[in-house]
Amino acid sequence: MTLETAGIHHITAFSRNPQENVNFYAGILGLRLVKKTINFDAPEVYHLYFGDKSGSPGSIMTFFPWPNSRRGEIGGGQVGIITFVVPHGSLDFWEERLNSFDITPIKATRFQETYLQFRDNDGLHLELVEREEGISNSWSFGGIPADKTIKGFGGAVLLSVNAEKTMHVLENVMGLKKVGEDAGYSRFQASGDIGNLIDIPLDNQKWGHGGAGTVHHIAWRAKDFLEHEQWHQKVTERGYKPTHIIDRQYFNAIYFREDGGILFEIATDPPGFARDEAPDSLGEKLMLPEWYESERDKIEANLASIEVRVLEGDKK
Repeated sequence: MTLETAGIHHITAFSRNPQENVNFYAGILGLRLVKKTINFDAPEVYHLYFGDKSGSPGSIMTFFPWPNSRRGEIGGGQVGIITFVVPHGSLDFWEERLNSFDITPIKATRFQETYLQFRDNDGLHLELVEREEGISNSWSFGGIPADKTIKGFGGAVLLSVNAEKTMHVLENVMGLKKVGEDAGYSRFQASGDIGNLIDIPLDNQKWGHGGAGTVHHIAWRAKDFLEHEQWHQKVTERGYKPTHIIDRQYFNAIYFREDGGILFEIATDPPGFARDEAPDSLGEKLMLPEWYESERDKIEANLASIEVRVLEGDKK
């Protein structure tokens, strides 16, 4: 069975304050809040999805904001750095913008590319890189001009407690191809043009600890429901123990933990975020799966009010 993922579908992380989370990812980074729902397994907590204008696979950053949760420690068994890709010629703009919000980025180099690295309000490690690949994001918000907007994911740095085994699963299960080594990293490439480059430190990493500011899982793309079933079969045949196929409303999902400790998900591209909201009004209403609708009043009363707003720094 020949299956190759096109790349990252989404990445899900933990945060604390939901409004501060919205302020950072929608207000500062300019991503669109494409879905406001709940953690289906813990309905007292939001599940917030940010992405490009339509929430395209490869652009979706999601969060479980747990108020008063502990701060996590980034380490082995996690995504260590989340890479967003921006258009060529825009890195100076982003450096100036981040500084204007009292975020001090640093520059780093891997594989002859310059990265602008920084952390969000919970300590999650992020970076921006310029690349030609990827469709321009037509969503523009706050002080970010349309030609500087984040396109989606450039990729990620995976921190493995067993780098050799994680690299094996990337190549031999997920279908990525090794394209080089540089400065203590191996690089793997998926077939898509966004969310497609994965870097792994060659040295095994010490275990991290989950909590605010850390990634819960990384999800890989399956093009449709039929291919998703094939992925489930392939992962099982390779000796892993994936969950059953789970309906997450906006995609179907399976989960398994690879041998380097990182929780992998495989998610379908369809049906997408417009299945229950009009494209022009994504993220405006709290959306609940039908089995929670009878508890809407209770759920809404328990959640802090949040809104997407232009930040003071963009009102000048």
